[in-house]
Amino acid sequence: MEVILAKSSGFCFGVKRAVEKVYEQTDKDKAIYTYGPIIHNEEVVKDLEQKGVKVLDTKEDLEALKEGSVVIRSHGVAKEIYDIIEQKGLECIDATCPFVKRIHNIVQKESENGNQIIIIGNDGHPEVEGIKGWSKTPAIVIESAQEANDFTCLEGTKLCIVSQTTFNYKKFQDLVEIFQKKGYDIIVANTICNATEERQKEAIELAAKVDVMIVIGGTHSSNTRKLYELCKSKCENTYYIQTLADLQLELPNSVELVGITAGASTPNKIIEEVQNYVRINF
Repeated sequence: MEVILAKSSGFCFGVKRAVEKVYEQTDKDKAIYTYGPIIHNEEVVKDLEQKGVKVLDTKEDLEALKEGSVVIRSHGVAKEIYDIIEQKGLECIDATCPFVKRIHNIVQKESENGNQIIIIGNDGHPEVEGIKGWSKTPAIVIESAQEANDFTCLEGTKLCIVSQTTFNYKKFQDLVEIFQKKGYDIIVANTICNATEERQKEAIELAAKVDVMIVIGGTHSSNTRKLYELCKSKCENTYYIQTLADLQLELPNSVELVGITAGASTPNKIIEEVQNYVRINF
């Protein structure tokens, strides 16, 4: 039996950068906090907690701080959070993914120009919440074709459409097309990260040719969940696991090819453990 690992598996550039920034701070004698989990991987967050890094879950947690360093997570945060950190005189270490930061800049500029901001993504996701917080006027989040079709605005309103970096590229194109067909005056910024697009493409191609597909990633990871959905559409025997402990495979002898991919927040150590286990035990 052959095990194939997708080339673009594991930490993406933005996640690697964010995680390294936090670990750099653990060598210093000071209180360290991350605003929200630094990335959507419970194993990484647990390891950082053991090194003394605490997670601030809410704005109120941040406002209660008297001292320390606050690391902005890779998903980014609303402008209001930066303002609170500055007002309280806390050290701010910005680990926002540069691709997410680009969206913040677009949204701030276009909303200042009076344009209606449309965010194509998952409402409630930390990245989307952060993007909303850079719009000078209320931004609207669109996730489905139904929501896009139901959308209306005042005549003459110009729209600026951006996307969550980890959104499905094909779905983004389909939703933009709905707005175009409605005849709105729109500016479209395809802000889906190239690494996300490439990872999804590789996962689909791999899932289409294997007998079993394993997708590794945190339970709260949006990009991993999308990888799972895409792989499942091509390979019925697709499994979503967080660590090797979750892997409960009983493979028939007919299985010849097993594919593995992993979300952008999955450490290489976990990927290697799963890969080696499958190779040795099956």
